[in-house]
Amino acid sequence: MNTVPSSGQPEEQPSISDEQLEALLREAAEGGGKGVPKEPSARARMVTQRLREQDEAAARSGKRRWGRKPAAPAEPPGWRTGPAWQEMNGTAARRRRLRSAVGLVAAVAFTVTVAVRPSLLLDPLSGSGTAQAAVPEPSVLPAETAPPTAAPGTAAGSGLLATPEDPFLGSPARNWAEGADAIELPEAKAVGGMSAKDVELALRRTKEFLVATNLDPKVLRGGRPSKAMALLDPKVPDMLSELRKSLRKPSEKHDPLGLISRFDPEQVRLAGDVVKVRGHLSFEGGEPGQVVVHADYTFVYPLVRPGDEAETVARTIVRRELTLNVADPARWIATEGRLAVERYQSRTYNDECGVHDGYLHPVFPGNSPTGAPPSGNPADPYDRTDPMSKLAEEGCWETTRT
Repeated sequence: MNTVPSSGQPEEQPSISDEQLEALLREAAEGGGKGVPKEPSARARMVTQRLREQDEAAARSGKRRWGRKPAAPAEPPGWRTGPAWQEMNGTAARRRRLRSAVGLVAAVAFTVTVAVRPSLLLDPLSGSGTAQAAVPEPSVLPAETAPPTAAPGTAAGSGLLATPEDPFLGSPARNWAEGADAIELPEAKAVGGMSAKDVELALRRTKEFLVATNLDPKVLRGGRPSKAMALLDPKVPDMLSELRKSLRKPSEKHDPLGLISRFDPEQVRLAGDVVKVRGHLSFEGGEPGQVVVHADYTFVYPLVRPGDEAETVARTIVRRELTLNVADPARWIATEGRLAVERYQSRTYNDECGVHDGYLHPVFPGNSPTGAPPSGNPADPYDRTDPMSKLAEEGCWETTRT
């Protein structure tokens, strides 16, 4: 076949390279090429054929040649009504950052919790260190001014084990005021021929006595209640002599726990330094020249055992009713500003039965009592509706909760 035109001159070769020609053909295929010959040369047809064969081979292998852009898929109806891609992408990025931040906070909080209480990492199946659900922080109840009409309901966290960090968890006392601040004085008024100032002094002395016998850290650790004894009138000797004897040689008949809360420091110690308190004071005129003060209070003591790595918490509850008076020394054989104890009653809950060594002995969760078995009907230590005169049953009671 003659490859020379009739003019006798050889055919001019294209002035562009294979790569340039390939690009022009690609643009033409995508609708963007300009100036591409309508009648491609034989070389162009050869390049086009080569490209087609490469695309078919890539399709068979499941790969796309890097230099070719596949045809765009058909857009779904209404696709342009959504947010711009940049907006959607920005929202997703913000969501990712938010999740990451929340995850970081949770991780930090868990790390701090474990650092404070490593037992939370222990296997829950082992029974030592079960992670517990969060319980809302308590709000302190307003002061009690009269006997309540009903027992407290189920406490927040009921059924959960108390910890040294939250020793009142599951107890109604979690919402009680604490320590001496819980003993609020009513407004003093003149009664029984005693001035408002005399009444205020009698109320204040009664509070001091309650603090010295039930809240003094030294006494709670088994010490002698010297401050309380200093508040008693030495001109009423029977009370002081009886208290000294019960402290010196405690027994079932002479038991200091009728007036004083004490624990054996070799066996238990307070879990923290908080004792929860609930109750009220009232007063009235007695014989002329006397003011009589009535105290009705419940004290809740959280306790742990020294050397107990599990830090198991037990709570012992003590309710006390006292009637004291302050007399005018001008009319009575009395010391000014000193207290005379007319009557007192007490009931202890979650305390070993039949032990009379002058100390309270709590029973810890998971342990069986070592003293005498409890007798009488089960009692709710947080039920303060009835005066103790109606709770005349003697003995040692099972408790419905602590």
